[in-house]
Amino acid sequence: MTHADAVVIGAGVIGASCAVHLARAGLRVIVVDRATGPGEGSTGRATGGFRAQYATAINVRLSLLARERLGAFRDETGVDPGFRQVGYLWLATCAAELAELRVANELQRREGLREAELVGPYELCAINPYIETAGLAGGAWCPTDGVMRPTEILRGYLETAQRLGAVLRWGEPVVALERGEGDRITAVVTPHGSYQAGLVVNAAGAWAAALARLAGVELPIVPLRRQVAITEPTSALPSTFPMTIWPGDGFHLRVRDGRVLLLRPTPGDPQDPWSDAVEPRWLDDIAATAPKRVPALSGVRLDRSLAWAGLYEMSPDHHAVLGWAPGCPNLMLVNGSSGHGVMHAPALGLLAAEIAVHGAARSLDVHALRPSRFAEGDPVRGSALL
Repeated sequence: MTHADAVVIGAGVIGASCAVHLARAGLRVIVVDRATGPGEGSTGRATGGFRAQYATAINVRLSLLARERLGAFRDETGVDPGFRQVGYLWLATCAAELAELRVANELQRREGLREAELVGPYELCAINPYIETAGLAGGAWCPTDGVMRPTEILRGYLETAQRLGAVLRWGEPVVALERGEGDRITAVVTPHGSYQAGLVVNAAGAWAAALARLAGVELPIVPLRRQVAITEPTSALPSTFPMTIWPGDGFHLRVRDGRVLLLRPTPGDPQDPWSDAVEPRWLDDIAATAPKRVPALSGVRLDRSLAWAGLYEMSPDHHAVLGWAPGCPNLMLVNGSSGHGVMHAPALGLLAAEIAVHGAARSLDVHALRPSRFAEGDPVRGSALL
């Protein structure tokens, strides 16, 4: 049996962030992952948006903390996270949507995001001259939001974790979590070995519920497919194009590496919630919608062969679950980011390490994210628009 202070299960960006922050605190860390190498899970399929424009205080605070950590990322890891503040622009098509953006903006500014502002229809053209503005009631704009490179953030964390002494074990799915006296996990078992540690971190993403169940813990995390369309190489939109979102139906787009990424949420595959297939009809819909919303994309074709899908890890209130698992005192849950995992990973890894080492988070009050909140009937509540 191999001994460590902490075993982190899952080597995606959240698990990697946990590994770094635990190792910095002086713990001996082992990271196990069923994949054969980095980026094979959800992190490698993320589109890389970053925003602090949320409708709940806890998510605004998580983003501000994560943004602070991203600012120091290159100095701390030696890797450029690709964080570029091209801005996020939300477009309201009716008075009701604009009213929700206004309520969210008031909260954001109270929480310290003072650069976020509401804008009128005429201001939209100055911020993003490429969109169709007919029928828009206004919008919300934050110039310090932007885009980043998920796989580079993952690389930076994994390389740093190893420099700090963490050991990475690839190709090792967890098959058992053995429990002893006091309901504590005594060993993490894979087909290749058994790892004993005082602390076990569940950072298994969309697969977190199945992992928790091995320890007898019920965790309300489910997968949700998100499909991504990508254009052929084009100069129709500049690299400075802001992430632009129509919250009414969730259609949004950004520019990456000379192509345009286009998305619109769907309920997922009702026959197979784990499916990561891209639906041809969904691509047809995206191809028809894009030039209507962004006339500059007229004549720009999708590269259907490069479209992909990944899995979000959804919690019931679409907010992260962070803290000790009820009934299992040494199992740390860092799950359920609901599509915000990459952007919040710098904060969540830090906070998880603070809870594990110091007994409580020091950088942020994370009471709202406690795992027991669902059983207590106290989920995080906020606008469904953001």
